[in-house]
Amino acid sequence: MSTAPTASTAPAGSPARTGSTPPSFLAKVRKTPFWVQIVSGLVLGALLGWIARAGDVSWLATTLETIGRTFVQLLTLAVPPLVFTAILVSVANLRNVTNAARLAVRTLLWFLATSLIAVAIGLGIGLLTDPGKVDHNGLKAAAPKHTGSWVDFITGIFPSNIVEAFTEVNVLQIVFLAVVAGAAVLKIGPKADPVLKLSESLLELIQTALWWVIRLAPLGTLGLIGKSVAKYGQDVLQPLSVLAVDVYAGCALVLFVVYSLLLRFAGGLNPLNFFKGAWPAVQLAFVSRSSVGTLPVTRRVTERLGVPSEYASFAVPFGATTKMDGCAAVYPALAAIFVAQFYGVHLGVGDYLLIAFVSVIGSAATAGLTGATVMLTLTLSTLGLPLEGVGLLFAVEPILDMVRTATNVAGQVVTPLIVAAREGILDRDAYNNPTGDLLTENRPAVVPAQPAAEPVAA
Repeated sequence: MSTAPTASTAPAGSPARTGSTPPSFLAKVRKTPFWVQIVSGLVLGALLGWIARAGDVSWLATTLETIGRTFVQLLTLAVPPLVFTAILVSVANLRNVTNAARLAVRTLLWFLATSLIAVAIGLGIGLLTDPGKVDHNGLKAAAPKHTGSWVDFITGIFPSNIVEAFTEVNVLQIVFLAVVAGAAVLKIGPKADPVLKLSESLLELIQTALWWVIRLAPLGTLGLIGKSVAKYGQDVLQPLSVLAVDVYAGCALVLFVVYSLLLRFAGGLNPLNFFKGAWPAVQLAFVSRSSVGTLPVTRRVTERLGVPSEYASFAVPFGATTKMDGCAAVYPALAAIFVAQFYGVHLGVGDYLLIAFVSVIGSAATAGLTGATVMLTLTLSTLGLPLEGVGLLFAVEPILDMVRTATNVAGQVVTPLIVAAREGILDRDAYNNPTGDLLTENRPAVVPAQPAAEPVAA
């Protein structure tokens, strides 16, 4: 009688036996690198979307849309508790970080500096290409129902009802509540340790559940890309093709050129290692169109690239809610020029400076309001441009949002890397060898509280 091991008893990693094809196939899928799974989902989704559109296969288009929508809903479900607990814990654990105030200030300054560079690129491309002076075939649109203003931004920071801040997913208000709660825990000290431990446990629970959702990212990618191809194809880009190309070109310049130069000359780091280590987060951001939903992956790749977890736990959550080089810098600059040219409004040097100011200072509004669309209404209203121009861009919004979000997330990793490198706390060996698959790498999700005198690990 044969004693060959069965599928259930064979050692892990041993060759598959006859009759064990399904387990062997699943094992191979699990061992496939995360980025390969994402790319496979993207290619297959684009193919299925093309089939659905070319053959007018309505059931396939509906299926792809349902898969994509369900994946985004699962990501969105975790946003309020994830943002609140992540920021509360990160602020409270600043007591474990040497020179915490210095790191926080430098992080914010680099956030502002990179945003300024991004908006300058957006303005430059807009002035060179004149995206609003092409033939739009009589394209018209109404003003959006929900707009952003400086009054809304300032008053919107402070919630009138704590429950509504969470039920309406007002991220800016949730960030404010989390910062206040974290600062209170920091101020109270040991007496507040039970609150901190509870928050850490909740954060670990949320991130664990969210990682289960992220494992579905290849399937979500298939649905989201397939839906976009099936619904829009290339037709939607025709009347707004110049703007669409400008946004992709501007974000690509920021993502691949600006960030590479900053890593090389400001941080003394090899940019290729950054892309090798951070690419899974950039890919997930591209298909999910959610910086906050990508937060666990963003933090994981940031730590994998050598940023101390104590510092990453602060910089990454804040970056996910305020660091928006794509949505709040490149895009509003280009879109404002597009709208002004489309309606024949002349913009002077002062207007361009005002666009830069709004984009850099108002980027936090992107977190509390409805993404880049309301950030754009904030820019247009400040300049006195017609808000109907926002409606012109709704058709290409999903297409543009992919590259904008990918740029946002890349910047959220680049800034902590530069700050950590300049402060001498970056693990350069880890940065130069970003190994391990994100879905199998077992690293602690939350840094346990430590004595205040303990420095950050170099």
